[in-house]
Amino acid sequence: MDPGSGWEFTDDRGRLTTAADRPTRVVAYIQAGATLWDHGVRPLGIFGSHHDGEAQDPAKAGELPLAELRSFGAGSAFDGEAVHAAGADLVIAVGYGTGQVYGIDPEAAKHLEEQVPVVVIEVGKDRSLGSIRDRFSELARSLRAPLEPAVAELERAEARLRARAAGAARPRVLALSAAGPETAYLARPDTWPDLRALAELGVDLISPEEGGGANWRTVDWAEAAALAPDIVLADVRANAAPREVLRGNAHWRAVEERARVVPWNPEAPSSHRAHARTLDTVTDALAAVGADPAHDA
Repeated sequence: MDPGSGWEFTDDRGRLTTAADRPTRVVAYIQAGATLWDHGVRPLGIFGSHHDGEAQDPAKAGELPLAELRSFGAGSAFDGEAVHAAGADLVIAVGYGTGQVYGIDPEAAKHLEEQVPVVVIEVGKDRSLGSIRDRFSELARSLRAPLEPAVAELERAEARLRARAAGAARPRVLALSAAGPETAYLARPDTWPDLRALAELGVDLISPEEGGGANWRTVDWAEAAALAPDIVLADVRANAAPREVLRGNAHWRAVEERARVVPWNPEAPSSHRAHARTLDTVTDALAAVGADPAHDA
């Protein structure tokens, strides 16, 4: 297609989407919508995944003004007909290496693609955090996003974290999602692009034992506590149990008393600005633990 005569984008499934005009009425998976918002693109509406329940998960929303955006449902409640009726001219979804649209039922996704062009950006374990970020930047540029990526902000955050992680103190960091008062899911760092990025910057991440799922190891809180982390990156999405629910478990209380618990969002917006915020959160936690005499004992 002549670059001056229309719009085109090849997604991470290798599918070329073309249109006579640049899409302006975009519906996006909430993580994708939050990413585009950081580039200055305002979506028409958003949708969530099977994990999100009836309401959109604010933890995934980044800076999106959720109250001002239309929700098209989540999971089996996703309303593709409403997306079409709203005049959407592009749907932006994410994928996890299966070639499928994440967050909605396969049949609903198939029907959606018969009505509205769909672009999928892969965000799974086989992608680096930088490559995910770059793909969203490419998509945002194709949509003529008004804001430039916050490259300098991210570079500053990376340098700050690298310097802190290279210090004499080496706090041990455990990423997890609380299943409930009795069990936890321990993240395998090498299967999460954001955790791999932290490790590449020098953060000492704890890897759980083999066995269990590909991305998580399901354990009781006694096993989690026995790992003796100095910092816990705790999943803050709606499907993770909140901290107040866990405090009846003595092993969780032991974790909380020993470790600095900071928020971790496995589905944070994939923008330079959002990633810089994540790195700053981890750097601040490393600095706080390193300055605490109790962790040097």
